[in-house]
Amino acid sequence: MNLQAIDENGTETEFAEESLRGKKTVLYFYPKDNTSGCTKEACDFRDNLNRLTPYAQVIGVSPDSIASHQKFQQKQGLNFMLISDPEHKLAEKYGVWKEKSMYGRKYMGIERSTFILNEQGKVTKEWRKVKVAGHVDEVLEILLNEK
Repeated sequence: MNLQAIDENGTETEFAEESLRGKKTVLYFYPKDNTSGCTKEACDFRDNLNRLTPYAQVIGVSPDSIASHQKFQQKQGLNFMLISDPEHKLAEKYGVWKEKSMYGRKYMGIERSTFILNEQGKVTKEWRKVKVAGHVDEVLEILLNEK
């Protein structure tokens, strides 16, 4: 499955899911660029990247466009790859494209979720319906225990 991505240098690139093999990965799905919860989560990963990268690479995924990701990355100084999944292929594969409800209106969207993938691309840990506060510390604790 090939998707568009923007890397930590702001360079647009092709992303193939097979590229996740060979390195441990924290793959996190978030609903929308530049919203309060998603910005806090992205900035938590950004601020703790030096603690995470000895154990895994970090990649964020949302349905937003590459242009939106570029603005989000620049505005927040994000130092990891963001994948654009507008057709929610990756989200559906990981089971995070869900029916949601806000103010009585039902719609489809991303359920905030994080997965740790081993070097073979297999999920070793998952968090569903992530609460942003303290989440990066939970991820780091699992990575430390898996080494």
